[in-house]
Amino acid sequence: MLLRISLTLAIIASLAVGALNFTMVKDKITTLHTNWETEKAGRAAAETDRDKTKKELVKTSAELKSTKDTLETTTNERNSAVKAADDATKKATKLAEDLGKRTKERDDAQAELAAYTATGVKPEQIIAFNKEFKNLQATLDGTRAENTTLGQTIKRLKNELEVYKTAEYVVPLPPTLRGKVLVSDPKWNFVIINVGEDQGVLEHGELLINRDGKLVAKVKVRTVQKDRSIANVLPGWQLSEVLEGDQVIPANPAS
Repeated sequence: MLLRISLTLAIIASLAVGALNFTMVKDKITTLHTNWETEKAGRAAAETDRDKTKKELVKTSAELKSTKDTLETTTNERNSAVKAADDATKKATKLAEDLGKRTKERDDAQAELAAYTATGVKPEQIIAFNKEFKNLQATLDGTRAENTTLGQTIKRLKNELEVYKTAEYVVPLPPTLRGKVLVSDPKWNFVIINVGEDQGVLEHGELLINRDGKLVAKVKVRTVQKDRSIANVLPGWQLSEVLEGDQVIPANPAS
């Protein structure tokens, strides 16, 4: 009897536990179903939002491209307009400068014409005067050249006279005289230098030949040409071989 009661109680307890477990499982299933429905609705809403966002993104991209194209077109038009304005400004500036120049030339021409008119001299007379002036100028230039030649001749003759009169006479040469050796002949002890009568060189004048600031030799001029001179190395004054390109200065510059 006790065993039966125990079995009965065990069965009742098992049924109670089963009922309780069923209730709990049912609640879990209900909760899971509710969560699933919620998640399903949320996913559907999210997919709807995603599709809406995609459409808006496509629309925004199209609008952005359109805006970019419009901005590029506007920028190009603006750059073209700025360049055209700059070109127009430069052209206007040049035209203004040309106008000012032409206006000045016109005013100068009018002033010159007024001055000619005021003299009472006719154009053909002015041409004749101009021709005569050119002839006089040519004559004057010829006279100056002749005077220069005569002056050189007189200077040369006076120098020769002084040399013959006084054995110890020292021929002065221009203090600014500078030249260089063109040819050197060590066998015959003569040199040719690139300065002559036009630069003030005189016969019997003495020159110092130097290289890099050091004395090389001392020479005396024997022959003078227009722009060349020939000189002999003085005995005892050749310190080293004279070379082409050596510098030449006067030994006795005029004070």
